[in-house]
Amino acid sequence: MSKTVVGKDGKARCFWSGAAPEFPAYHDREWGFPVADDRRLFEKICLEGFQSGLSWRTILAKRENFRAAFKNFDFDKVARFDARNVKRLLGDPGIVRHRGKIEAVINNARCAREMVKREGSLAAYIWRYEAGAKRKSMAVSEEAIKLSKDLKKLGWRFVGPTTVYAFMQAMGLVNDHAAGCVIRAKALKARKAFKIP
Repeated sequence: MSKTVVGKDGKARCFWSGAAPEFPAYHDREWGFPVADDRRLFEKICLEGFQSGLSWRTILAKRENFRAAFKNFDFDKVARFDARNVKRLLGDPGIVRHRGKIEAVINNARCAREMVKREGSLAAYIWRYEAGAKRKSMAVSEEAIKLSKDLKKLGWRFVGPTTVYAFMQAMGLVNDHAAGCVIRAKALKARKAFKIP
């Protein structure tokens, strides 16, 4: 199976980018580009947790609804959510209504707040796990396993190794754009210009 697919513009991209109409823009502008912004990092790890057992297309289609429901993933605000907020979110048809995942986001917001107090930023902590070339499989790496274990020790939830690896791919901690993908070189260039927090 080819690792790339040719888009409407005649250029090759990672094969998954052709699976849905929403994917090319996400692939070309976001996926694999390094991120140091704490809010974006928190949002993405939460959305990857919501994706567990579902397709990324489902989550991407609801992303704006998730942002509205979770105060734009401002973890200081989400950390103050209580049982009333959980009830509200369970009644929100615009998001994935899974109690465990909703409660995990609130829990993780509290953990993120503590991490920022201790480390200075989420980015400073997360970028210590920048992925090397060795992958355990197509869906996980040694760094993802380590970050997953360490986050769990700190109280985070819905951060298994596969979820964490998908997060690392999306946030540019590893460049998994296929060798023939037109965006691979752009992601590499962005990484070279990126200053690790």
